[in-house]
Amino acid sequence: QVQLVESGGGLVQTGGSLRLSCTVSGGTLWKRAMAWFRQTPGKERELVAAVSTGAGTYYIDSVKGRFTIFREDAKNTVFLQMSSLKPEDTAVYYCAARPFGIGSRSDDYPYWGQGTQVTVSS
Repeated sequence: QVQLVESGGGLVQTGGSLRLSCTVSGGTLWKRAMAWFRQTPGKERELVAAVSTGAGTYYIDSVKGRFTIFREDAKNTVFLQMSSLKPEDTAVYYCAARPFGIGSRSDDYPYWGQGTQVTVSS
């Protein structure tokens, strides 16, 4: 069974940086597109960034130039490097996986981590 475990969340000041990690077990990372979603109370989970099996990437406009998603298939791990963080980046961040291509909706992803809280103080 595929399991995803996130780490790296925490509290940071505006302008600071955090790196989130997601390690996949029970399956191989290289066959899957990986994504980071985030969710705040009362809102739907939104796709933040994704990376395909071919290392193509996608970012929402609000994080372009600040966040970087990358994968290390040999370590079965995907990362989200977040810089220049803003209070509006505060959310629970979830790692997700799906076979092959990037999907834009949360329903596209059958595998999820438990989430990690990111809080950016002003």
